[in-house]
Amino acid sequence: MTIRILIVDDHNVVRQGLRMFLSLDPELEIVGEAVDGKQGIEMAYKLRPDVILMDLLMPVMDGLTAIGILRRELPDIEIVALTSVLEDNVVVNAVRAGAIGYILKDTEAKELIRAIKAAAEGQVQLSPKAAAKLIKEVREPESPETLTERETDVLRLLAKGMSNKQIALALTLGETTIKSHVSSILGKLGVNSRTQAALHATRIGLVEKPGEMAPDSQQQ
Repeated sequence: MTIRILIVDDHNVVRQGLRMFLSLDPELEIVGEAVDGKQGIEMAYKLRPDVILMDLLMPVMDGLTAIGILRRELPDIEIVALTSVLEDNVVVNAVRAGAIGYILKDTEAKELIRAIKAAAEGQVQLSPKAAAKLIKEVREPESPETLTERETDVLRLLAKGMSNKQIALALTLGETTIKSHVSSILGKLGVNSRTQAALHATRIGLVEKPGEMAPDSQQQ
């Protein structure tokens, strides 16, 4: 199955570079490019991509604002923040807004492609530096409701970076059932994204770290 991608970045050279190397993978298709968050939202409605690569610092409408709107209005589209910014508040706010991944622009091409494919499957993908900041900075959900034993099992596997399909196979359940459990988990924790749920699982000791990209595969 081809993964349809929308690139949202105000720098033409960045968009051209992404299009050039992503197009080399037959499983990926660039369906559009946008120069700011506002145009990105308009194109997302029109094109319905599977994954959006979202820059954060852009004119007209920044990426953080666009991510929040897209998560509310088009929740089936997964969004990966692709940025050179690693300030604590920006990383935290991107994940709170609903980004499933946070990848730095100095990431190697093969790792970005892997992150896109993982995001399309609903898998959390964080650069190691971003993951470290998130674990430190993201606050616990306020008065989260108690999860059932099954929901706890789902959360543990979700936090390990598994997709709904992989969780369904591991727990011998239907994928639709897993989607229902994930929705319930997000609602009970009062969070907007799988990434926030994964960070919660880390905080309470269900897993050691959320779905983090291997540090030895990153450019230093």
